[in-house]
Amino acid sequence: MTNQDRIKKLVDNRQLAMMGGGEKAVEKHHAKGSYTARERINMLLDEGSFEEVDMFLTHRCTDFGMDKKVFLGDGVAVGSGTIDGRLVFVFAQDATVIGGSLSETMAQKICKVMDMAMKLGAPIIGLNDSGGARIQEGACALAGYAEIFERNILASGVVPQISVIFGPCAGGAVYSPALTDFIMMTEKNSYMFITGPKVVKSVTGEDVTVEELGGAKVHATKSGVTHFVAATEEEALAEVRRLVSFIPQNNMEEAPLMPCTDDPARLEDALNDIVPADPNKPYNMKDIIYSIVDNGDFMEVQKDYAKNIICGFARFNGRSTGIIANQPSWLAGVLDCDASRKAARFVRFCDAFNIQILTLVDVPGFLCGTGQEYAGIIDHGAKLMFAFGEATVPKVTVTIRKSYGGSHIVMSCKQLRGDMCYAWPNAEIAVMGASGAVGVLQAKAIKAIEDPEARKAFIAEKEAEYTEKFASPYQAANRGYIDDVIEPRYTRARIVRAFENLQTKRLTNPLKKHSNIPL
Repeated sequence: MTNQDRIKKLVDNRQLAMMGGGEKAVEKHHAKGSYTARERINMLLDEGSFEEVDMFLTHRCTDFGMDKKVFLGDGVAVGSGTIDGRLVFVFAQDATVIGGSLSETMAQKICKVMDMAMKLGAPIIGLNDSGGARIQEGACALAGYAEIFERNILASGVVPQISVIFGPCAGGAVYSPALTDFIMMTEKNSYMFITGPKVVKSVTGEDVTVEELGGAKVHATKSGVTHFVAATEEEALAEVRRLVSFIPQNNMEEAPLMPCTDDPARLEDALNDIVPADPNKPYNMKDIIYSIVDNGDFMEVQKDYAKNIICGFARFNGRSTGIIANQPSWLAGVLDCDASRKAARFVRFCDAFNIQILTLVDVPGFLCGTGQEYAGIIDHGAKLMFAFGEATVPKVTVTIRKSYGGSHIVMSCKQLRGDMCYAWPNAEIAVMGASGAVGVLQAKAIKAIEDPEARKAFIAEKEAEYTEKFASPYQAANRGYIDDVIEPRYTRARIVRAFENLQTKRLTNPLKKHSNIPL
């Protein structure tokens, strides 16, 4: 065999591997409106940057006729590339090869790039489109999943991990995405569940469709499993590129510092009048967020889940910042089980990867009732408190309006090591609202007043006194719990300056194996 023959064989084998399950399988996949594994990788990464490894690996199974179903690459494309010039590692499951089912060899390939990502300190992005474990391989396939899960666990908090769901993700396959930092789903073709509709029907008797059981809408609104939902595969991959731009390569590096074209000292006069005079009237906290961040660019995380709290990424003077904010226009911005859990996990991600945190507070308290108590609001609220108290990154807190009781504490107060705590002049920082407080403090006096009008006037007078003395930002400022009361229109400028001053912050937690957060 001549050198030219050898080169031709190499070229032919590469072409064969690139075709995955073959021309017909690819055509069938395209007919569903889906892209192939390598097409997705090429859309995700900078043009021409993908360096594939293990293209020629094949499975070792010979049972059940599998010796006649051998494909180069065995159902997953793996390797490295760049996003905006920054190194990432990626694996993309190929549904054209035996339904993308996971074999021992596939797991070996995925584990190899995960190990490389850990060694080189770069993000891991998994493009999932798999029918689950390859039944023909039995325990070997299960062992392969376990090897992947172990790496997900060890990589957690060391390098960012992002999962994109482009098709089925069922059974054991769901646990790898669940162990990663962020999950992206598409509206039509992706779904996640432990057991499918047929098994559910046989076990529980429930009739449920694939979409109702584990579609993107369900996980975006009800379970909170997915962090982002995109209309198309192209949009999903573009959003992953955007997400990567906000986060560092690993836990030892800082997030990228982008050039800032937005004046750091920009004033927003509209903020002086954005909060209604009536403390019970809602407003949209996102209007504040968009007005103070660089160029109005805010990437919200889990935007359709637990809408009473807002989480997402933005920049201040080019620096990546995680924002946590109560949303008064949804459930009055109260903290409940879902909101507490959502925010706690986001805070912990930011802290793990050196992303400074801004907290915007307008919280009337924790949601009450048996439903919340039975669901463990105590533990869930403690998660958020734990996350803020444990975080060592720069933390700036701005109290916009209400900040009552235990919810005041868990929203990154000074005693949970909030570095700079500001308040707007209309902020109310107290154990509870004036109405509730007067009802407790003046209960006997109120009961003794028989005339309804006199009673009403007395209550109004005492509520005004309580508000003036206790529900203003000045008592907290007098004690040093609020660093400054600021005019709303200066909010962006003060936040930018605070974060710039905090860049040299040094804070460490006590030496321990790991903490025991209330799960």
